[in-house]
Amino acid sequence: MLKDLMVKDFVNELASNSPAPGGGSVAALSAALSSALTSMVFNLTIGKKAYNEYDDEKKEMINSSLKEANENKDNFIRLMDKDTEEFMVLMEAFKLPKNTEEEKQVRNEKIEDGYKRALDIPYEVTKRAYMIYDHILIACNYGNKNAISDAGVAALLLQAAIESAVLNVKINLSCINDETFKEEVLKQCDEIVKNGNTKRDEILSIVNGKIG
Repeated sequence: MLKDLMVKDFVNELASNSPAPGGGSVAALSAALSSALTSMVFNLTIGKKAYNEYDDEKKEMINSSLKEANENKDNFIRLMDKDTEEFMVLMEAFKLPKNTEEEKQVRNEKIEDGYKRALDIPYEVTKRAYMIYDHILIACNYGNKNAISDAGVAALLLQAAIESAVLNVKINLSCINDETFKEEVLKQCDEIVKNGNTKRDEILSIVNGKIG
């Protein structure tokens, strides 16, 4: 499994002529790294003097965000492997026989289903990743000031993850014939990218302001 590889081995596998892992797994990994950095900021905050001076509501907000960031980190790692698994399922569909009209129909249906399943993973990454912005914003506003740059990096990685995942959604959508389905997914993806850019810029403005 990808999650069990050493960093060097993963990078080398990515660079090889194997079609998977690819951009979808990298998008999920980027989201996992963003979540991990967000967790780090909170872990460097809890127990410190500034944290102890916060009221209970702010402390709970920080603690809750830490929990969410950790859970999402693990989920993105799972999706990194899942993306590769679904791609391989799609590749198997292309190997189905196509000697008769019936076989061609079955094969075409399996391929279309494979594309839909393949896009489900980056689509989930897109939606899950966007929600991390709220936790990064909390880290910026209430986290350890010495780790504020890490919150900025988390935001940059997160937007990269979102836009990378959307590209993987789109390339799978291009092979699907259900126009209504395609239109709805594209609309949601474009909205998330747009709103994500706004949130990233808001976070970077805060970060740069505190860095000086």
